Amino acid sequence: MTDAAPHKVAVIVGSLRQGSINEQLARALAKLALPAMELTIVPIADLPLYNPDIDGSTPAADAFRAAVGAADAVLFVTPEYNRSIPAPMKNALDWGSRPYGEACLAGKPAASIGASPGAVGTAAAQQQMRAVMTVLDMQVLGQPEVYIQFKEGLVDPEFNITNEGTKAFLTGFLGRFAGWIRQQGLR
Repeated sequence: MTDAAPHKVAVIVGSLRQGSINEQLARALAKLALPAMELTIVPIADLPLYNPDIDGSTPAADAFRAAVGAADAVLFVTPEYNRSIPAPMKNALDWGSRPYGEACLAGKPAASIGASPGAVGTAAAQQQMRAVMTVLDMQVLGQPEVYIQFKEGLVDPEFNITNEGTKAFLTGFLGRFAGWIRQQGLR
């Protein structure tokens, strides 16, 4: 990467749980991404359930849309609940897709990754995320797909990836994502 300013990436974590392994992963990615990208977690816990009747009248949704709208790209870091996208992530996608014609997600380069203690990681949720991101007119990074099997100690208390193979893989993913953002004509 040249001396250009880093890409500003809004990170949306699909878990609301304190100590979430996906939030740990997102914080570790933020450390690995520098200096090419500046990853900032955009909170979704205060978003009410999407309802067109309150669209445009909620400060939490306005703040969410403003933060995502100001970013060059979006990185979704999501768990998988019952072989699907968790409700908080789907709710964030719904808020980001409205109001019609002014969606903060439309046209943004995007990628989706996730972690789970299970052997297949978040493969089913990732496939659903790709389908939704495409419908929302996001420019979805096709490869590599990232499904992390999260084991105790993978991320240390300072949010460093402890496994060198996983660290190298994630660094490669972030490099590919930075290239994808550039390719979409943002820098």
